[in-house]
Amino acid sequence: MTQKHRSSMEDVDAFLAAVDGATPLRKADRVNFEGPKPSPRPRQRELDEAAVIAELLHAPLAIDDWLDLGGADSFLRSGLSRMVLRDLRRGRWSIQDHIDLHGMNRHQAHEQVTLFITGSLAAGRRCLRIVHGRGNGSPGREGILRQLVKVWLGRCKDVLAFCHAPPCDGGDGALWVLLKSGGKPR
Repeated sequence: MTQKHRSSMEDVDAFLAAVDGATPLRKADRVNFEGPKPSPRPRQRELDEAAVIAELLHAPLAIDDWLDLGGADSFLRSGLSRMVLRDLRRGRWSIQDHIDLHGMNRHQAHEQVTLFITGSLAAGRRCLRIVHGRGNGSPGREGILRQLVKVWLGRCKDVLAFCHAPPCDGGDGALWVLLKSGGKPR
């Protein structure tokens, strides 16, 4: 036998002599030092959703967005009386809150408009002013935000109508927006 093998045999013998007469613990008396396992999280779905949101915010405009950029000066949700839009244009609704989008890019503006509409609905406000500007400071002096805000509002189910504000309130650089009453944002 080699010296190394002999010393390991001695170690085993010493261990067996040390535990001689010991009784094993019953399984029920053992302590589990591991905490409870966390509930499963759909991490990949969370990553996918975050990627979609990032793509929507930073991707170039889709062809649908460019096609929707019509010159419509007003909007009325289908099924509503034309009197709703007429009353909005005539100022029969008092403006309860406003937001100014000057200096924002389209990503920032979209986020702010979404937060503004959601917050206004939660606070019970119905008539809003959104100042998007005329686009004079934009490259080519084209009002991209001016058109995009109309597209975003037209797609929002909680918007009943919108129209350009009168000249004293921003003219074609601002919109008056009428929201549904007493509902939760969608």
